[in-house]
Amino acid sequence: MSTADSRLDGLPSHVIAWLQAGARALRDGRRAQAVSLLQQACAAAPEHPEPLRYLALAMLQGRDPQAARQLLEQALRLAPDDALLHSDLGAALAAADQIDAALDAWRHAVRHDPQLAQAWFNLGRNLQLQGETTAAIDALHQACALLPQALPPRILLGDALVHAGRFHDAIAQYRAALAVHPACGDAWRGLSNIKTLPLTDADAALLRAQLARPDLAEPDRIAMLYALGKLEEDHGRLAEALAAFSAANARQKRLTPWRADAFRRYVASALKVSQTLPQPLDPQLGREVIFIVGLPRSGSTLFEQILAAHPDVEGASELPDLGIVIQQESVRRGIPYPDWVPQASAADWHRLGQAYLARTARWRRQRPRHTDKQPDNWKHVGMLRAMLPGAQVIEVRRDPLETAWSCFKQPFYSQPHFANDMADIALYMQGCAHAMDHWRERDPQHIHVYRYEALLADPEPYIRALLADCGLAFHPDCLQFHTTPRSVRTASAAQVRQPLRRDTARAIAYGALLQPLMALLELPLPL
Repeated sequence: MSTADSRLDGLPSHVIAWLQAGARALRDGRRAQAVSLLQQACAAAPEHPEPLRYLALAMLQGRDPQAARQLLEQALRLAPDDALLHSDLGAALAAADQIDAALDAWRHAVRHDPQLAQAWFNLGRNLQLQGETTAAIDALHQACALLPQALPPRILLGDALVHAGRFHDAIAQYRAALAVHPACGDAWRGLSNIKTLPLTDADAALLRAQLARPDLAEPDRIAMLYALGKLEEDHGRLAEALAAFSAANARQKRLTPWRADAFRRYVASALKVSQTLPQPLDPQLGREVIFIVGLPRSGSTLFEQILAAHPDVEGASELPDLGIVIQQESVRRGIPYPDWVPQASAADWHRLGQAYLARTARWRRQRPRHTDKQPDNWKHVGMLRAMLPGAQVIEVRRDPLETAWSCFKQPFYSQPHFANDMADIALYMQGCAHAMDHWRERDPQHIHVYRYEALLADPEPYIRALLADCGLAFHPDCLQFHTTPRSVRTASAAQVRQPLRRDTARAIAYGALLQPLMALLELPLPL
């Protein structure tokens, strides 16, 4: 008897039939029918944990993690050492945004059954999301050992190794994934994201062979086109690089079109509603936070690495929490953001600021302050003087052409994305600069602009000024930022572990090939 069958031991045959029929209904998208069948099974066998587990999975699929949690806790009272129940409880807790409890549940699962690969995988994935990269690597190694042919744990392990600065180990994991599936787009994405280590001509031959296949999944084809573009650029074949990047972006935009008109409306609305905000109840609220915002690929990871070298600052990387708090408030009010901003009182903003600080408290356990390097947070900077008035905001700007080109050739996880079209990139850059200039005029004590090229030209005085703007005393470790042993969870993970270099420009080498992009960047666009 299989392990799956043994979980049904002790159940009458008609209850097993209900469970199996419920599972099929759930698989086929007939959730209401599945829930009815599984509830019958639970009623018929109230002292058996398996019907409760099945019903909990149905609740999870229906986005009711609290109900799933209650069912799984009921099942665990019947079978407290059941590893799969602990693992499923972890999934329910994570869906309810109770990450610390979810991690504990997965740890319980692997203690009870060290062979439970899914629990190791979920543990590793979520540890990595929390910045606990060393522990994540250990867990993902276990998942890969148990499932050597599975791609997701192998890819996540490669990503975690990159974030830890172990680039050659990461490459070995990505290539192990390609040995299983040569058209694995995530593996090619991982290899090409290690910016400091070029792909080889052998990689070029393999990429072209895979791209010739008619049966490729579109996300895999797109990822491989980005990788081919990087490879061609690394080898100086710039026309071929441009062609590959352009093909990748055109395909991605067809899959996930970005809405330029919606962006224009957002910028106009955000500027309007942020003109008049209530005075904060506590002007110091949020002084623990340093936001780093602006365009992706502008050098923001470098600035965070410098700040994270300071003994008072934890580098938390790209946190989703500010956007989540604002979205939750939009749901609570039933009004889209930023339309509800004029209705928010000082007490409302204080509550939202406290919610953000509560969500990010884990990043201040070891050090009193933390960075939040989510580039898109620039969209909320105008509201921060009411929500987190004590926070400092560092906007990073880089040469527009270099920034735009770097965005165009970077495969972003979040889609739809402005970077899939050169005209959209130009519009987005101008919208960001326009909004940030206005907000900086209103709050110059808390919103600062720093330029990537100025940092490269004269690092020490620029770093001293950066620290002063953030209310930090100078510390010499900030000049040796590249030696900081921390997890870097962005596409610049390899670059920021090197000393400063002045020869980082890439777009200028393309010359006339990028003339259309240069023209767009110089053209004032209606916002």
